[in-house]
Amino acid sequence: MTTPEFTGLAAPLSALLGKEAKTGAADAAAAPATGTNTAVRTDTATSTAPAPGTGAAPGAGATVVPAAAMAGLPGMQPVPSAATGTGAVPGTSAVPGTSAVPGTSAVPDAGAVPGMSPVPGTSALTDTSAVPGVGTVPGMEAVPGLEAVPSMGAVPGVETVPGMETVPGTPSSPLQTPAAAVPATNPTTTQPLPGAQRGAFSPEMARRDFPILHRLVNGRPLVWLDNGATTQKPRQVIEAVAAFYGSANSNIHRGAHTMARDATALYEAGRAAVADFLGAPSPEEIVFVRGTTEAINLVAETWGRANIGPGDDILVPVLEHHSDIVPWQQLAAETHARVVPVPLLPDGQIDQFAYADLLSSRTRLVAVSHASNVLGTVPPVAEMTALAHRYGAKVLVDGAQAVAHFPVDVQAMDADFYAFSGHKLFAPTGIGALYAKPELLAAMVPWQGGGNMIESVSFDRTTFAPAPHRFEAGTGHISGVVGLLAALDWLSSFDHEAIAKYEADLLAYARQALAMVPGLEVLGDAPDRIAVLAFTLAGHDPTAVAQSLDLEGIAVRSGHHCAQPALAHYGLDSAVRASLALYNTPEEVDQLVASLLRLQQSP
Repeated sequence: MTTPEFTGLAAPLSALLGKEAKTGAADAAAAPATGTNTAVRTDTATSTAPAPGTGAAPGAGATVVPAAAMAGLPGMQPVPSAATGTGAVPGTSAVPGTSAVPGTSAVPDAGAVPGMSPVPGTSALTDTSAVPGVGTVPGMEAVPGLEAVPSMGAVPGVETVPGMETVPGTPSSPLQTPAAAVPATNPTTTQPLPGAQRGAFSPEMARRDFPILHRLVNGRPLVWLDNGATTQKPRQVIEAVAAFYGSANSNIHRGAHTMARDATALYEAGRAAVADFLGAPSPEEIVFVRGTTEAINLVAETWGRANIGPGDDILVPVLEHHSDIVPWQQLAAETHARVVPVPLLPDGQIDQFAYADLLSSRTRLVAVSHASNVLGTVPPVAEMTALAHRYGAKVLVDGAQAVAHFPVDVQAMDADFYAFSGHKLFAPTGIGALYAKPELLAAMVPWQGGGNMIESVSFDRTTFAPAPHRFEAGTGHISGVVGLLAALDWLSSFDHEAIAKYEADLLAYARQALAMVPGLEVLGDAPDRIAVLAFTLAGHDPTAVAQSLDLEGIAVRSGHHCAQPALAHYGLDSAVRASLALYNTPEEVDQLVASLLRLQQSP
């Protein structure tokens, strides 16, 4: 069956949202739906810039996909913008004529489905006031002794936590504003985020959207410092996924009915949003995958098998995650190629002189992380790519750890392939994306066969759909794409450069604070890095350190972090890792330091 071309994506999406179709970004900004608030508050004025995903769909003209399209699913009330906290997400509105479904109190404001009755044997979740649509998690009662975050507005449907005072025993933080710390050194933070709304940012504004950050762990307020493993999900993402399953669930690309068209429109809106987020020229250059690992394996099994052979070199820096090492080793073993490690300098940077020396006419591929998951190192990817291209080599960039921290522009860096995982970008697990240059995608053969990736099938001959659909066999993670679209819309409501600046300042503060702990050694000191701090504590096993911190509600990771060669560079096989995100605060860093000091001083 031929994969349909979306020549009018705005039309089915408008039907889904209960709106008239728009024909351009200017129309969307100038004529918002009734009852919406399109103003994004900034320090000086308001703006009505279009959100990611409002560009042309494949095969379309200047059609518009409204921002946070999933927030306007039938029966789903508008969600206040993270940047404004004052009402509906810009460009969204509730579908008129919907009413609550009896027995569905677990999902407030869900629209009624005609002829639908409560499912026999099910009952509404009890005590769902804390999180809209989510039952109470044991231990998520009011957090005593924790002060409410300043200027944090009430979240609709979330009860105020009484008596939230400062945690006893934690010093006050001198980092009152981002300007109080060391300026950001990451040169990539000066890049504009393609299509982003320019809104104000503060960690308090972000935190109010994360229900899980207000729960207790072992009787203490949660301090989530395991963002390198996965980020938490804002309520906009949680509600978007719930609303999709409650109001628009259908398979995609192969149905003529309304629900199929609606689901397909959301899925392809997600593809357009990812392209916009990465600065890719077209949504057709985006392939949905389960995550970075699957994206790298896809490239290895398709492009790699066709282009890498005996005697060829694959250059892989020592700092890489196992997901960017093992697939190349497997490919090299089968094709009689070589995986060549690129060494590191003592501070955790890639040795650029060694890299230049290792490049040759035999080099077919360079696989490099945009940011290290264990050292935080941000390599000069654009420069490394330009040098590799001189030798005719292709470059794959693992962006799993980068996309949540600073703007990415695949055209500016001239990457041949770029991969990331949604769950490290405030989106659901099991969804990610691969960007590839169109000429590479066109030449790559499918790596899995089945439905959705074909054009026609007979026992005599099968023809495949054009990219990207030929690489998406079977039913994709549709709700994951909806969640990813919500996450991108949420993240893009903030100034991405302001996020990068804040995180750089928070990292500088954390480095200074951790230096007060006797016997603590942070791994790596690269000048350009994200807020990842892997460390050892003299006299203490890393796992024991993590377990001790967990008793005080602080979540960090311990072990080899799927980066054993990088740890071996420092003579280690294990370390503790605290990885920060935009919702972390100096006060949480203080709690980490206080807990480590207590551990170090304990008998």
